[in-house]
Amino acid sequence: MTLASGTINAVSFLALGGVFTSVMTANTALLGLALGNGHLSLANVAALAIAAYLVGAAAGSWITATAGHRLLTGLRGALLAESVLLWSVFASWLLLDGAPGTTARTALLAASAVSMGCQSGSVRVVAGSSVTTAYITGALTGLVAQATVERKMQRYNALIILMLPVGAAAGGAAVRWTHLLAPAIPAVLVTAALLVTAIPRRPVPKDGPLPDT
Repeated sequence: MTLASGTINAVSFLALGGVFTSVMTANTALLGLALGNGHLSLANVAALAIAAYLVGAAAGSWITATAGHRLLTGLRGALLAESVLLWSVFASWLLLDGAPGTTARTALLAASAVSMGCQSGSVRVVAGSSVTTAYITGALTGLVAQATVERKMQRYNALIILMLPVGAAAGGAAVRWTHLLAPAIPAVLVTAALLVTAIPRRPVPKDGPLPDT
């Protein structure tokens, strides 16, 4: 999921208007800079990305909070919604031959930002504020703070911090070398995460985990 975030952020920045789909700190800064410099077109795009992300975060949080055993509830439901959005973006990208006009580009950016908001909202509900898959400011701060104060390394956060730029690099390379297929990468990655949630869990006995055999 973190690789998918990095990839779709690269695609959106390079091909959908110069803003990000999940890094709202950067988009807020871009919005302020654009307004201050009179670049209203960039300000509109940044504001759209922020608004779409908030819509997705609300939807992902709500879907995940209805967690249960049904197919369309909980984290699985949020991942399904995100997958549908990302595959829709890819299908539209193909239909437009990878060269959307202004209106189509705006729609694709909005759908991408909604998908990332959905992902962030669902992860927040499932894992709390200490875990993220779409931005790294909090993870980086937590990693440094814990390493400084407690002399411990949060390996999970370190992995997240690594995966986001790796995904962005993959997305940037895809936009350059396989332009038409670039939006497919995040769609495939999120779909893979969805499939992982469908793997049945092995029950743990009351006496503890099953011994390795």
